[in-house]
Formats: sequence, structure tokens, C-alpha cells
Amino acid sequence: MAEDLIIQKGTKQEQYLSLIPQIKALLEGEPDLVANLANIAGALKEQFNWFWVGFYLVKGEQLVLGPFQGPVACTRINKGRGVCGTSWAKAETLIVPDVEKFPGHIACSSLSKSEIVVPLIKNGIVWGVLDVDSEILNHFDETDKIFLEQIVAGIKS
Repeated sequence: MAEDLIIQKGTKQEQYLSLIPQIKALLEGEPDLVANLANIAGALKEQFNWFWVGFYLVKGEQLVLGPFQGPVACTRINKGRGVCGTSWAKAETLIVPDVEKFPGHIACSSLSKSEIVVPLIKNGIVWGVLDVDSEILNHFDETDKIFLEQIVAGIKS
């Protein structure tokens, strides 16, 4: 597939429904994990223009920064710390409408106001997380949760 993205306007659901097949096409036949994570982050950032989109990968007892789009970020996060570390520990998607109200939030950027973190799970084990930040309060909802979980389910670790 050509590495071109067709940016869809419309409702959030319409945007995801247009983007998901394009992401699947980008991943098809590409075995390299880093390349695939980079393209997913790029596609999501292009489509939705979120403040920060990226992956953290489990290495030992920490999440380590992986491919991302946006400003520089925290490099390592301990299990159970911040939104990413908590998502990893609980093995569940977390939607945080206001990061300032999340206990133990790690402020990689003061511009981030809301966040969604989706764990990457294989055989019941979390091996990474997709982290998305917005500079808008209460930006993420169940629609994002449903579709982002579908996207990460297609990643081969």
C-alpha cells in the first residue's frame, strides 16, 4: 500500500471507520513492530490532530518510550504510576477527563489536559500501552475506547 492517508471529516465514529482499514493496510505484510507502531501513531495523529500519540513498551518493571508523534515525552514510567502505569497494572483502558485530578498523574507536558491509555495485551499479559493526550479537557469517550481497542488488537507483538 502507498503510505498515503485519506483524512476523513465527519463524526468521530466516521473518522475511525475510515481510518481503521487504512491502518490495517499499513500493517499488512510488515513484520517490524517499531515500524508498525510508528505508522499507527502517525496515522492517529494525522487523523485526529491530538496533542500526543504514542506507545510505551514493557521492559522489565518499567514502561519505556516507544514510537510516538508529538513533543518530547517521559522516557520511563514505573508500573502503577501515572495513567500509563496504572493502565498497565490494571490491564484496562483508562479514560481521564482531567489529568490534574488523576492521583499520581505524571505531567510530561503541562499542555496535556485529558488522556486515554489502552493496554496492548497478548496471552493475558500487557506488553505495552497506547497513550493519547489532548490539550482539551474531557476529550475522550467510549467511542475512542472502542475503536482504539480495535486498533491495538490488530498489532502483532
